[in-house]
Amino acid sequence: MHTNEGEHTMTTVEQTTHTANAPADAGARKTNRENAEKGFQASKALTDALQKVLVDLIELHLQGKQAHWNVVGKNFRDLHLQLDEIIDASREFSDEIAERLRALHATPDGRSDTVAATTTLPAYPNGEIDTMETVDLITARLDTTVARLRKVHDTVDDEDPTSADLLHAIILKLEQYAWMVSAENRVPAKK
Repeated sequence: MHTNEGEHTMTTVEQTTHTANAPADAGARKTNRENAEKGFQASKALTDALQKVLVDLIELHLQGKQAHWNVVGKNFRDLHLQLDEIIDASREFSDEIAERLRALHATPDGRSDTVAATTTLPAYPNGEIDTMETVDLITARLDTTVARLRKVHDTVDDEDPTSADLLHAIILKLEQYAWMVSAENRVPAKK
């Protein structure tokens, strides 16, 4: 069968013959954690690793808000705005990790009781906190979150390089924030 412009369109007989010549397993090849309906599925180890990252990112967001609301002292405005950047980034990163878990057919758990019970971040102090102390507290929490990301990285990379790439991007940005925030309290080295 031909169209008006000379293009060939397969007839039903040609389509049947074409399909019959395809390998029996065409379109059905799968890995050990893959099937035609769901695609790649995360193992328990991968799910657990990404869940650990998720809770620390959620907690970083919450502690960032606590710091943002209660910071006082010199350079308040700049630190207040810088905390907003960290808060927004950690919220975005936690959403990316949760959505990655869903894409891998796993269920993220961001409930407050789960976050409180499983985060590696220490509790954030209550009340007003001086800008210099806030810088140290937030830098420590950024470093702790990055340490968690680095700790699970190899487990993630072994199974799912795509998720590892996501971790790389998060590490890059959080380390940049840690450097920028900590610079607030640094004194230049004497020459």
